[in-house]
Amino acid sequence: MRPRTLDLDREKGLTVVWQDGSTSFYPVAHLRRMSPSAEQRELREEMARNPLTVLPASAAGGAPLRAESAELVGNYAVRITFSDGHRTGLYSWEHLRRIDPARDAGAGSDAG
Repeated sequence: MRPRTLDLDREKGLTVVWQDGSTSFYPVAHLRRMSPSAEQRELREEMARNPLTVLPASAAGGAPLRAESAELVGNYAVRITFSDGHRTGLYSWEHLRRIDPARDAGAGSDAG
């Protein structure tokens, strides 16, 4: 399912209105943590194996994380550039549906 609209609030997060009318909201920190990039995927796997994993300095603190920009990639994804310099993850529509925070909380995908 493709999005009908995407709205990026650089301080807060990404709001997606899907073709079926449901709405998903992704906080900036959640998007960064759930980046589909190889580097972030490896970090998530390491954290699952070892909860005491030391986070990289850019993920551990400093200035508040922001989403600097978002650009469409073809008809299948969006690339988000974060204030910590991360920009290698392509968020496909399928990936966004899978990481919907409302779905993770068991609240359905039209929480917003």
